Amino acid sequence: MSDHEAPWVFVTYSHDSPEHKALVLKFATFLRARIGLDVHLDRWHDNKRIDWSLWAIKHLTKADFIVVVASPEYKRRADGEAEPHEGRGAQFEAAIIRNHLTRNLDEQTGRVLPVVLPGGSVEDIPEFLNPYSTTRFDIAAFTDAGVSGLLAAITGQGPHPMPERGRWLGATDDTSASSQVLLAKGLNWLDSDPHVRPSTAWIDNVLYTDSIVLRPKSAAAQVQGFIEIDLKGAYARLTAVAGVLDDATEPFQVGQFRIYLDGRLQRDVTVAAGKPATVDLDVTGALKLRLEMHRPAVTASTRRSSSGQAGRRPELAWGNPTLS
Repeated sequence: MSDHEAPWVFVTYSHDSPEHKALVLKFATFLRARIGLDVHLDRWHDNKRIDWSLWAIKHLTKADFIVVVASPEYKRRADGEAEPHEGRGAQFEAAIIRNHLTRNLDEQTGRVLPVVLPGGSVEDIPEFLNPYSTTRFDIAAFTDAGVSGLLAAITGQGPHPMPERGRWLGATDDTSASSQVLLAKGLNWLDSDPHVRPSTAWIDNVLYTDSIVLRPKSAAAQVQGFIEIDLKGAYARLTAVAGVLDDATEPFQVGQFRIYLDGRLQRDVTVAAGKPATVDLDVTGALKLRLEMHRPAVTASTRRSSSGQAGRRPELAWGNPTLS
């Protein structure tokens, strides 16, 4: 199956009653028409003469997943308690499933999915599917939410994906350098201001080779330089130097720097040329980081002192912002 093909799903069940058959048909139709799975059900193939044994073998052998619909009669037939002439189709299909499980239990446990439809019970799942010690799928309603658990088992995409493992805190010091990530080049940015870019930066006569710089090409007094990064809860510490660029056109400008974690302000520092600020922040468990830098709004006094030089273009930088 390619990434673009819908999973092939075969539904096996027993014909307990007209009501049960109608419920299974409604369920299979929902999975195929609404969810888009390549579902196959016997009711959709009874418009021509078929060798049902060969048809069942093909689906039970080749399908990506087998959905077993629990019911009292399916359990009785699958567990060998029915007479040979009762529900021959369900007995035959259950025997093939048992054979697959015996051949490769681990692989087939993930492939064979027992389902309990509305009004059903876990007691209706055949014993060979271990209804209490393995996962079952209770379908409360034929809705997207109602089949979400089943769909997660089929797609492998559940609501709570495992995060990437961070550096173990018990690691020796000689591995700490390799666990550090520079924001300027080590992580993808979720979003950023178009005037912000990775670059080198001289701040207070120190060269920071992997910095995040705000320097618009034209006068832009109201630029709010920012970047946003997905931390995935994998980091514990953020370090950086916030400052005005040494080669700023307007050397006496003031810069305001802010740090947000998951939408909450954590740091708010103001710097001037030759007076940078060092930031060391605990980010343990944070999912989203936002760094901001800008020049504060013009006041009457700053307007007189600056005399309109360079249109108050911000020339600021986060020097070597690093996560560890």
